[in-house]
Amino acid sequence: MHIFRDRVEAGRMLARQLAEYERAQDTIVLGLPRGGVPVAAEVARALQLPLDVLIVRKIGAPGAEELAVGAIASGGVVIWNEDLRSLFTEKALAAVVAAEQKELARREKAYRGTRPPLGVAHRRAIVVDDGAATGASMRAAVQALRLLNADEVIVGLPVASDSAVELLREEADRVYCVQVPDWFDAVGRWYRSFPATTDAEVIERLQDAT
Repeated sequence: MHIFRDRVEAGRMLARQLAEYERAQDTIVLGLPRGGVPVAAEVARALQLPLDVLIVRKIGAPGAEELAVGAIASGGVVIWNEDLRSLFTEKALAAVVAAEQKELARREKAYRGTRPPLGVAHRRAIVVDDGAATGASMRAAVQALRLLNADEVIVGLPVASDSAVELLREEADRVYCVQVPDWFDAVGRWYRSFPATTDAEVIERLQDAT
């Protein structure tokens, strides 16, 4: 199995798998901030496609933030795990949603400034992250893109667990993954350099793509 030098190399290798979409009409590349954006930027550059971000924020259970009751995403999308949602009062969940919406709005403003988001309705969306352990964030992203009326949703990942890939194949139209290790514990294990991506780097990548 290959250990990626960094997110740039991972994006270039992923772009080769996605080569059939080079200059494809009505197609957009979306990175999941923050770590997915450098990967998506390389994919968009190689395929000569527009780049944007799709921000997904988990709705953690009140008092147990690691438990995902749902998610919110760019475009005003709210997705719920209805089985878990019923365990909490609407008032308690509303407070969590409000906090996550505030952070999502902050990131939208920070990343784009005054530039409006690129629409995904009636387009093919290639959504990219730097890897997937459980696939939960990417699954929420795919569901959000469906609700935003994307015609086709393609998932692109440099590395993922086999369980994440199986989950995403049930949600997306197609899943491209450079490698699926037999044993998977963390995304960062498959990168020699895996620093936290900063807001500044996300902004720079988006500005370079315009």
